[in-house]
Amino acid sequence: MPPETPEGGETLIASVQRALRLVDIVANSSRPLPAKVIAQKAGLTLGTTYNLVRTLMREQYLAAERDGLVLGGRFPGLSDTKAAGVFVARVRESLHDVADGIGATAYLSRYQDGEVHLVDIVDAVSSPRVELWVGLHSSAHATALGKQILAELTPEERADYLSRHVLEELTPYTIRDRELLLRQLESPAAAVRDEQEYAIGYNCLAVPVLAPGITASLAVSLPTDGPAPDTALIAEQLRRTANRLSLRLGTEGLSGSAL
Repeated sequence: MPPETPEGGETLIASVQRALRLVDIVANSSRPLPAKVIAQKAGLTLGTTYNLVRTLMREQYLAAERDGLVLGGRFPGLSDTKAAGVFVARVRESLHDVADGIGATAYLSRYQDGEVHLVDIVDAVSSPRVELWVGLHSSAHATALGKQILAELTPEERADYLSRHVLEELTPYTIRDRELLLRQLESPAAAVRDEQEYAIGYNCLAVPVLAPGITASLAVSLPTDGPAPDTALIAEQLRRTANRLSLRLGTEGLSGSAL
């Protein structure tokens, strides 16, 4: 295909434009994207998309995960942790560490614009994920992921959140009493738990991920059937990973803001 020449007389390389479009799509996605989805969003054929993706992966601008493509380590904006795709690229390694090291599905949530959002999930082979039948923005009170974030908010932020969200009963174990929930959130704990409060058959454990401008939560889901897990050991493993991720996000966020 010959290069495009716009009215101004500049020669534009169409393949470069298409490649940049793919990177932009991934950078603005809050989840890893399969090549087929990227092709649809870019309006390209699957064959063209695969060719561009292979090149971008070879040059490390994109990287392949089990469930799709994320930004690669060479992407120049990876110090900007405010971008959705950049944040996902940074947390994937930590989620894999948890899923592989603990053998439980790993989740990460984030507080942004006054709401609690699920950022990403990495499945453990031997432990299936919890079916997310109610969105996290409506169920923070019933999940370790959400409660950990609520525990880190200022009293004003927490009161604002709870004033805008009904404490729905998702299971018979869900805490619906506001005062009881607040006492639980204000009690110091190494890790926040939910015990079948979101889904029958699953307990969850979460620890904070904190960096300048970032309030997030790292968690695992643990099936209630089978041998009882060592939750103290799991909490310690989670904390180590969360601390590394917090440090990484904080360091990169500061270096990015200084540029």
